[in-house]
Amino acid sequence: MKLSRGACQSRVLWLLVATIVGLGVMPGCGSGSDKRPSFGPTPTPPVPLIKLSTDPYSNTQSQHATEVEPGAFAFGSTIVSAFQVGRIFDGGGADIGFATSKNGGATWKNGFLPGITIFEGTGTFSAVSDPSVAYDAAHSVWLISSLPIGAPTQVAVSRSSDGITWSNPIRVSRNETGDADKNWIACDNTASSPNYGRCYVEWDDSNANDVVWMSTSLDGGQTWQPAKNTANVATGLGGEPVVQPNGNVIVPMLEICASPCTPSILAFSSVNGGASWSATVAVAPTAHHLVAGNLRTDPLPSVQVDGGGTVYVVWQDCKFRKNCTSNDLVMSTSADGVTWSAPSRIPIDAIASTADHFLPGLGVDPGTLGSTAHLGMVYYFYPTSDCTALTCQLTAGFISSDDAGQTWSAPTTISIPMALGWLPNTFSGVMVGDYMSTVFSGGKARPIFVVANSPSGSLAFDEAVYTTTNAFSGSVHTRRFSSAGEQPIPGAHSDHERKFYDLEHHHPVTPPK
Repeated sequence: MKLSRGACQSRVLWLLVATIVGLGVMPGCGSGSDKRPSFGPTPTPPVPLIKLSTDPYSNTQSQHATEVEPGAFAFGSTIVSAFQVGRIFDGGGADIGFATSKNGGATWKNGFLPGITIFEGTGTFSAVSDPSVAYDAAHSVWLISSLPIGAPTQVAVSRSSDGITWSNPIRVSRNETGDADKNWIACDNTASSPNYGRCYVEWDDSNANDVVWMSTSLDGGQTWQPAKNTANVATGLGGEPVVQPNGNVIVPMLEICASPCTPSILAFSSVNGGASWSATVAVAPTAHHLVAGNLRTDPLPSVQVDGGGTVYVVWQDCKFRKNCTSNDLVMSTSADGVTWSAPSRIPIDAIASTADHFLPGLGVDPGTLGSTAHLGMVYYFYPTSDCTALTCQLTAGFISSDDAGQTWSAPTTISIPMALGWLPNTFSGVMVGDYMSTVFSGGKARPIFVVANSPSGSLAFDEAVYTTTNAFSGSVHTRRFSSAGEQPIPGAHSDHERKFYDLEHHHPVTPPK
């Protein structure tokens, strides 16, 4: 079923069919609106920020000036981020932009990937989406995985030796996939690993109930092996592969299941360099509060691994809140991808607060491990969850831990409060992205996230990718908070009827039986 622009159907991962009191009026479809809510002139950011890029395109299909959904990776002092540029209502953007720093984030160079879209001028696709970044140390090459949108939508990888000059895209997915969605990429960068130099791309097939696929490259992304399913032909969204120092690959993801099923965060793995993939195991069931104001958010996991191989998974969840009235960010960890800790609430604020938290972007310092692993996380929040499209104040925050999440720093607000009318609209709601990023370079954390300002002049939007001018060091956080002793509320769940939809295509997904 195709959805027209005029249909104005919100196709979030969980589409609420029931009427929900207190969520307010949905913004109109398309790139324009007669009502553009504002909190007045754009205020000064609470911390100094660096703008990483600006949308240069002028194609009529896009909503300009907008940049959304940054993926990022750091290796040594080099940081590469990638993001959609010129968001298109129906899906994807006019191109994928990149911003690269060679000095830990002090200064940046930016540009746009060649050979993908017609708007960039050398490609053939009508849009591109879902950038994810990796570095292959064995072959000294940077990789950006993306979804060129066409018939079918593909998974592709662009290569660069310096993070500045990029190749045309190399196709990863083949005839095994009808329409690819939500791709992620990771490489084995441990020289002692038996699989050193292998890279892995994950995606799901939105034409086949989101069946998950994995493909492996042995030559720095130049060629890709035929894709494989998990042992139980699992279905899910947002699978993020991470590689342990021993070479094992662990891939947490969000389960797809039909109501009244309670979806879980699942994980699967490979212990033989991608030759085969295990059946899924449950990390934890999820409980999701629908974020107000028609903001596009999903309970997709944010996944990282520390220097000792411990895997950390964070997602938005309302299981600690009475009546599921708002989301916290919760975390589970595993040493082997099979046995997972019970989810713990990240104590950004008190359980009794009115705030709603979502869109986490977790980072872990790869030079730390065990009980002293350093974690940093960018996220978004509403100070009050019970707001409307006209009153919600979308704000970015940052929080960190230097003891593997046993205790956390006081949160830091890192953006202005944003009106939802400043954000581009999509078939799934107004958008800053389905994910954000935090990277560590030189032992310091750097969030990479989206900020929208009050538009002025002839532009309908002023939204771009930013980072903080100063990176975050754990030593500057002296006030510590612990979630020890807090327990989820038994039976907490979102009690609204749901349907499942893929994130970048134009048809509903039939949930698996």
